[in-house]
Amino acid sequence: MESGAGKHWTEEEVKALLSVWSEKNIRTQLHGTLRNKGIFIYIAKRLQELGVCRDWKQCRAKYKNLKYEYRTVKYAHNSGDVTKTMKFFHDLDAILRYEPVTQLAAEENGRCSATETQLNTSPTTDSTQ
Repeated sequence: MESGAGKHWTEEEVKALLSVWSEKNIRTQLHGTLRNKGIFIYIAKRLQELGVCRDWKQCRAKYKNLKYEYRTVKYAHNSGDVTKTMKFFHDLDAILRYEPVTQLAAEENGRCSATETQLNTSPTTDSTQ
């Protein structure tokens, strides 16, 4: 299936991206990595093996858009608005649920420092990963 620049991602292409993204080593490398071009080059190669022709920039843009949309829907749900939905929410929830979130913690001297916590995790669900 050929897809050029500017073309919308098909459902099959998004599913292929999610399947690669859901791999533990990919999630680990993506978390906290600011310069991630190499990871997305690898993801694009993996997608080509699955018949999805997208370059690393398209993969990174789709990754960022899906993540943003997921967080928007998740925030709405946490605020009580269950009307906001997205197509791959449950798939993304399974991928992003265990991602550490950086939070600011107040120190004794009044300054803030970044600490990592994990949302929605428990020892039983972590060991299945």
